[in-house]
Amino acid sequence: MLDLLSSFIAELRTVGLPVSMSETVDAARALESIDVADQSLFRSALCATLVKSGDHLSAFDTAYEIFFATRQARGDVETTAGATPEGVSREGSSPGTAQRSGAELAEQLFGAMRDHDLRAMRSSAAEAVARYAGIEPGRPVGGAYYLYRTIRQLDLDEMEKRLAALSLDGPADALAERLASDESHDRVEAFKSMVESEIRERLVDDRGAEAMAESVRETLPEDIDVMHANREEMAQLERALRPLSRKLAVRLARRRRRRHRGPIDLRHTVRSSLSTGGVPIDVRFKPPRPAKPEIVVIADVSGSVASFARFTLHLVHALSSQFSQVRSFVFVDGLDEVTHLFAETDDPAEAVERITAEADVVAADGHSDYGRALSIFASRFAPELSRRTTVLVLGDARNNYHPARADFLEDIRSRVKALYWLNPEPKSYWNSGDSILSLYAPHCDDVLECRTLRQLETFVGGLS
Repeated sequence: MLDLLSSFIAELRTVGLPVSMSETVDAARALESIDVADQSLFRSALCATLVKSGDHLSAFDTAYEIFFATRQARGDVETTAGATPEGVSREGSSPGTAQRSGAELAEQLFGAMRDHDLRAMRSSAAEAVARYAGIEPGRPVGGAYYLYRTIRQLDLDEMEKRLAALSLDGPADALAERLASDESHDRVEAFKSMVESEIRERLVDDRGAEAMAESVRETLPEDIDVMHANREEMAQLERALRPLSRKLAVRLARRRRRRHRGPIDLRHTVRSSLSTGGVPIDVRFKPPRPAKPEIVVIADVSGSVASFARFTLHLVHALSSQFSQVRSFVFVDGLDEVTHLFAETDDPAEAVERITAEADVVAADGHSDYGRALSIFASRFAPELSRRTTVLVLGDARNNYHPARADFLEDIRSRVKALYWLNPEPKSYWNSGDSILSLYAPHCDDVLECRTLRQLETFVGGLS
């Protein structure tokens, strides 16, 4: 069990869950105090000791299914039935499977779902996988392929309609029809989950838990590539931003409070040295007066980099209380200040939505022109910068073969405390095609790859 637990925790760490050594010990001790045969209690004990964020539950559940759930489910079946369900062997070669027709299997499944007999549904799932999935040992095929091959042989849509009709005795109103439809749909989905679990169990037997876990590994919200996120992943990122901003705000405030000393207090140091013959052994310092930095964000909002700029603007303004001032500018081939949009609402997400509709960022052909945007910013806003200002430029530096005009970036850098360029593209893409990042990089304090919330969190967390 300890070896299996260690492999499971290693997988969680590979996915990105922060599991410490003390939490590993807590999990082991928790398992000593419970009945490990109780699958629900077993999972709850591991979840309570190893998971610290609700956003990580999905990745935890996926790994748990691979390492523990299928083993426990198999043990439950063998304990209650004395063998694999209904005489179905792991290879699907039992006499019952060979003699039963597809129609008989379908009727057995319909009866099981009608009666909500979970044991009979698992039995039907095992037999359906044995009959239809065609799992070939050693073949590197994902579970989704076998799931599709199994489900397409069972007319589950028709079964769902039959179940819904069976639940309605005579005429019924719209509410009763909706409830019957929802209940039948839930039972069909539960059966699909059983089929998926059966396929996963067989693949684990064939390939091993570690190899199977690698093939179905989930990406945590903080590790999703912002530029290539689908709609569901974008929703996960939106949900992750608010708690991330709270955590970063606490971290920034704590770091600022812990700055333990200011500049040397010469007067008190000399006075203290009188007791040591004029040797300044005890150096005294003035109380620290930590200053909040000013942040200026210049963001490319064209094309695919718009999603990256959106999340960065959202996060920076969510942390605005930790900075003395935050100003935001967006551009394509024209540049517009959008700071007022954030001032008019308490929700940064709403302000970001308004930027798309209201910002005046197109001045010519509507393609990114970094040189033009930097020249506008330098001529109109550079005099307002100070040595307390940190400038963040967000974009991929793909200039559509327009003039770079890097001298304007050099002028901006000469006026401020620091200038950072955050690029949402992989480093291997930099300076390829129309990317001119190499012309801008010499005038930046650092150029950073920033494709995920985790990378953005690391950078913003160090701004103070």
